[in-house]
Amino acid sequence: MTEAAIVSKIWNLANVMRHDGVGYGDYLEQITYLLFLKMVDELNRPPYNRNLKLPRLKDVEGKEVEGTEVCSWENLTSKNGAELESFYIQALRSLGTEKGMLGQIYVKSQNKIQDPANLQRIITLIGKENWSLMGADVKGTIYEGLLEKNAEDTKSGAGQYFTPRALIKTMVACVQPKPMKTVIDPACGSGGFFLAAYDWLTENNKLDKDEKMFLKNSTFHGNEIVASTRRMCLMNLYLHGIGEIDAEPLVKSNDALIAADSQTYDYVLANPPFGKKSGMTVTNEDGDIEKEDISYNRQDFWETTSNKQLNFLQHIKSLMKIDGEAAVVLPDNVLFEGGAGEEIRKQLLKTTELHTILRLPTGIFYANGVKANVLFFNNKPANKDAWTKEVWFYDYRTNVHHTLKKKPLAETDLLDFVACYNSSNINKRKETWSESNPDGRWRKYSYDEIIARDKTSLDIFWVKDQSLTDLDNLPDPDVLALEIIDNIEAGLDSFREIVRVLEKDNLK
Repeated sequence: MTEAAIVSKIWNLANVMRHDGVGYGDYLEQITYLLFLKMVDELNRPPYNRNLKLPRLKDVEGKEVEGTEVCSWENLTSKNGAELESFYIQALRSLGTEKGMLGQIYVKSQNKIQDPANLQRIITLIGKENWSLMGADVKGTIYEGLLEKNAEDTKSGAGQYFTPRALIKTMVACVQPKPMKTVIDPACGSGGFFLAAYDWLTENNKLDKDEKMFLKNSTFHGNEIVASTRRMCLMNLYLHGIGEIDAEPLVKSNDALIAADSQTYDYVLANPPFGKKSGMTVTNEDGDIEKEDISYNRQDFWETTSNKQLNFLQHIKSLMKIDGEAAVVLPDNVLFEGGAGEEIRKQLLKTTELHTILRLPTGIFYANGVKANVLFFNNKPANKDAWTKEVWFYDYRTNVHHTLKKKPLAETDLLDFVACYNSSNINKRKETWSESNPDGRWRKYSYDEIIARDKTSLDIFWVKDQSLTDLDNLPDPDVLALEIIDNIEAGLDSFREIVRVLEKDNLK
């Protein structure tokens, strides 16, 4: 069966499942469970003969029950109807208590397909193919497509774990990672940054045997605390040829912000969660549910704050080797927020070379109301003078209009930025802005100019908004409507934060 035919069959079955009340997220999870089990079965057969061990069915305490069947693809496919459903439920629970990558794929797994006939259809579809012989590009295309479809399902909230691939590829094209170096994403979602870096390394280098092994098993490191997202990430990586079934998972399940990592890395590529506050839900003495802010009290942080994104920025700095490089998506508030935000910006300017900020338009993320930027910075050794001498800004927001469906962000939209970025020598850049060309999108500001700004704000823009003056060339009504929604969402988020602070002050 051709790649196109396989993709078509998987999409068609996904649509059938949706009519039965199974969303893309649940469908994707079941595909992951079954596909992984099928590939273990393939690797245990000739010519691989890997002898990968699978457990027998276990009791509620996670102990194998003597005489029960092994949780294998062969045993699963020998059943149908109620017997199939029962075995599948027990197998998922049993596999989820295993160690290593196997356990991480199945941890907290559940059967979300209530009709055994539909479960049988997915098993049959997966069983017809030899996935281990299929090219990584084909398997990867199929799975990435499912991930994107899942992200588009706004009700599921999965979009928060899916960064636009055009943006990720642009960031990687600017950083240009090198072989035999490490990459970390402390909030890796479905693994988009890893895959883009993997593609860049394989397409732009002639890798020898040692470099290929390092790329497969040692290059990528990550954290993802949401079990369902972590399993999708691990599967996504494995289908692209990264990691081993019987090895320790490349993605950790712990909260990255809790403590400093045990090692440092060459590159940090990340899009931390959009929510501003770290918090946990608790029940107070009166039995009412409250949200408590979490402030991570780490000695290696410049400031103690409950702002999740400011904490991620500090954590990312701690992850970098002395000569490490970072490219990170962060919301506008990180650029201008006072208090801890101001001090963190000053420290970032002083201890790293913050050389580039890409201002992103609205309408490119699956979450509404997101106004974000990409910060590019290089770590440096201790020094009495600030390492940042100037910051280059590219304004790809003013007068730029994108929507997820009609005009999604494409790599070609950011080619001018990549050219201006000038990865070959970032010290030889040329502004496109000038007094005679005030609408030039590429402009630099000196360290002294930035430090003199109120709160050391990096929230800088200069291109005139044409919608304020050129009423004859406004965007389409649907684009305008979506931009209004984004602005309202962003405004509401700010008001919620003000109310939260006021309520907290009143309790003191």
